[in-house]
Amino acid sequence: IPLTGGRFHATALIEALTPLLDEIHRDFPFDVIAGEFFFPDGVAAVELGRRFGVPVSIKARGSDVHRWGHLPVTGEQVRAAGRAADGMLAVSEAMRDDMIAMGMPGERIHAVITGVDLERFAPCDRAQAKVSLGVSGPLILSVGALIPLKGHDIVVRAVANLRGVTLCIAGDGPDRKRLTDLVAKLGLGDRVRLLGNIPHAELATYLAAADAMALASEREGLANAWLEALASGTPVVIPDVGGARQVVREAVAGRLVARTPEAFAAGIADILADPPAATAVRATVEPFTWEANSARLHDYFQHLVSTHGLRLGSRD
Repeated sequence: IPLTGGRFHATALIEALTPLLDEIHRDFPFDVIAGEFFFPDGVAAVELGRRFGVPVSIKARGSDVHRWGHLPVTGEQVRAAGRAADGMLAVSEAMRDDMIAMGMPGERIHAVITGVDLERFAPCDRAQAKVSLGVSGPLILSVGALIPLKGHDIVVRAVANLRGVTLCIAGDGPDRKRLTDLVAKLGLGDRVRLLGNIPHAELATYLAAADAMALASEREGLANAWLEALASGTPVVIPDVGGARQVVREAVAGRLVARTPEAFAAGIADILADPPAATAVRATVEPFTWEANSARLHDYFQHLVSTHGLRLGSRD
């Protein structure tokens, strides 16, 4: 709703969903309502859970907590939803810590890293993949919306200091013109490509072809692009934000660097000088399969349902 700062987003969502859920519930008496983002989904889920008498789960992914949870108009809605939810999911341990710092009950927050499709994202012949993309020499890939938060300008400036390195940026958004102008200003038109949004199948080829995936985000929960790069056998160069330390636990997975062009250039150069084996890089994310993720989520939701009556009693 324009000009309201998000104040009525959750209310509008509740009004839109209530008649639909009434109809669904008559034929399918569901056991849980899960809000897949904290705002406005999670706030709405709490009210809808009360209406239908079922437990509520809310998932925190990143900006849904870091942004909406700290804005004057919506912050208290987010925090109240966290206090009221029967269970919460965080995409990283760092996100869980942030939620606890906001006053949400830690005993109800479970950190479950998103799964990655190890069949879609896998290593291949890197040299051959580069040829198919029309790239020669070292290739760096950035994946993310073209918005200031993602820090693509930092990586562009880093590549300006790396002779012979090509940078491809997959994603689109309002920052495209600013980045296009920066590329022209730095004289990098022959080495930096703005790909726009590309299909997942094509993205998998770029990830496997790249020598490193560099993303200079100001903040993240735990970026899918990190896991997809590692599954493709490609190390990452990222700042120490969100769940980065859960992903880059050893040098073979990449480098954690400061959000400056100089630090990113150094991190990329370090990897190019001594590239890790793709199989070793991929091994760092093999615990994060969709199958393992599904099993963890099944156990979590099963626990929510089995303890819902007990928790309701404890509120009396």
